[in-house]
Amino acid sequence: MTASTIASMHAADIAARSQAGVAVEVVEETGSTNADLLARAASLDAPLLLVARNQTAGRGRAGRSWLSSSAGSLTFSLAWRFEGGVGRLAGLPLAIGVALAETLDKLGVQVGLKWPNDVLRDGDKLAGILIETQNAPGGGVWTVIGIGLNLLMPDETEALLGRSIASLPWLARMDRNELMAALLDGLAGALREFERAGFAAFSARWNRRHAWQGQTVVILDAGKTLHEGAAAGVDDTGRLLLDTREGRITVLAGDVSLRVKGALQG
Repeated sequence: MTASTIASMHAADIAARSQAGVAVEVVEETGSTNADLLARAASLDAPLLLVARNQTAGRGRAGRSWLSSSAGSLTFSLAWRFEGGVGRLAGLPLAIGVALAETLDKLGVQVGLKWPNDVLRDGDKLAGILIETQNAPGGGVWTVIGIGLNLLMPDETEALLGRSIASLPWLARMDRNELMAALLDGLAGALREFERAGFAAFSARWNRRHAWQGQTVVILDAGKTLHEGAAAGVDDTGRLLLDTREGRITVLAGDVSLRVKGALQG
């Protein structure tokens, strides 16, 4: 993917290729598309996709940074309003993972899912999801869904992270407007389905793509082991099912990390 191809990404072209009926904006550079949409949430009256050709201060889950390359990554956020409170959003990060996986599958890419919010390719991280919320004026919740998708990852970025990162060089050669439109359509369709049925409509689909099904894992919080057991998928609310020596337990999504037992990276 050349710099000129990246520069050719335009909001009108993405919207013209999409069936989602969602407004699209593309900016040359910003710190964080999530932060930008959260700052505008009070004035929004419809869903909005914000794409950055270059993102300089991307954020990951639990306050981590998200490193990206303007030539090798797609970084974007989608603002979507839900009726009701944040309680009805249980399992949403996992549903977004399913939407990404199913869209990539249509493009010829098979991926796995890691609880609670990562997309993996051959065991390495391909995409991350960050969801932030803000109460909407007049009721409901504005949900900002931030996604970083690796296409071509420079060696220096992997060196900074100290681990390998998945990439999709053949999709990097795809027209960037067409790729972004396909992702938007998949996400919008999933969000409308989530509005109707919640995560229960996605749980079986997530479990079919569970990258670590049956493997022994540990659940960590601030570096401390909370639980250890065999990963057994998720339930209809998005909680991780873990088969421990004491029996099956459920683990809520939150400020925790999942590691294959003995692995140094997750």
